[in-house]
Amino acid sequence: MEKLLEVHDLKVNFDVRGGVVQAVRGVNFHINKGEAVAIVGESGCGKSVTAQSLMRLVPSPPAQLSGEILFKGEDLLKKSDKEMEAVRGNDIGMIFQDPMTSLNPTLTIGTQIIEGLTKHEKMSRSNARMRAIEMLKLVGIPNPESRIDQYPHQFSGGMRQRAMIAIALACNPSLLIADEPTTALDVTIQAQIMKVMKDLQQKMGTSIILITHDLGVVADVCDRVIVMYAGKVVETGTKYEIFNNPQHPYTRGLLRSVPRLDQKKDEPLLPIHGTPPDLISPPKGCSFCARCEEAMLICVEHDPDLVAAEEGDEHSAHRSACWMLHPYAQREVK
Repeated sequence: MEKLLEVHDLKVNFDVRGGVVQAVRGVNFHINKGEAVAIVGESGCGKSVTAQSLMRLVPSPPAQLSGEILFKGEDLLKKSDKEMEAVRGNDIGMIFQDPMTSLNPTLTIGTQIIEGLTKHEKMSRSNARMRAIEMLKLVGIPNPESRIDQYPHQFSGGMRQRAMIAIALACNPSLLIADEPTTALDVTIQAQIMKVMKDLQQKMGTSIILITHDLGVVADVCDRVIVMYAGKVVETGTKYEIFNNPQHPYTRGLLRSVPRLDQKKDEPLLPIHGTPPDLISPPKGCSFCARCEEAMLICVEHDPDLVAAEEGDEHSAHRSACWMLHPYAQREVK
């Protein structure tokens, strides 16, 4: 498959009063054309910072970005601010966590969709208005002809998120980044929003990066999963490999902590004990070592590389950063 986006050794550091926070520490991944990929992990693991880095929306300074972000073969980190303005909204669209703070409360929904179309597509306002109505209809907003002239506060939470999707997809971007698109929405609306995204991906062929901590939405929408912890990728593979055969202790912990339909009433949830490391002074070994039930002496001293999770298959897309995958390690995964 043709690669649309390639991220090589991405590092993002923030200068704070106490030192330098290493929020993203050498992340590598790629997105193929037409593919939906989820980046999952706990709050603070670097998911959203990674997503914002792809759009060059991380403030700089105090943020320091290094590495490569190749989009259609061009390094976004080398583009000027003006060149990035042409990329944002046109080639890459983004849905943010909270639509109420992302939408301009003083402008109608229609004006906010039309703005991108007149800037990037060079449409007349009348044609852009017709396109905006089409987009609102496409994302399932009823009576789009009248809704287009309403303000964000006149929309419900679910409708505002649909409007955000319409804005992000109005210019037919090649890549859509959805950063926690179902946060603060009830379960029914969450399912509707994810269905809208899935349907639009199939209709428009847009690649999707879904940033989430909700593993439930991942299984239904995405093709591949990238698991992040403490600013690093600790496991990556297809959704079937990650859900059915997780190889990193952190991934297994995430899956065990999800409530199940067959769970008994008095059966407790299984949390991941402990807290993530301080990224001002991250450990020199495995970042998950202090919380891992399978930790060994080597985990304290040396950080493992991402290696093939299936023995004998070095070309497998399923990879994990765990010393238990070393051929000398003896284990029995439960």
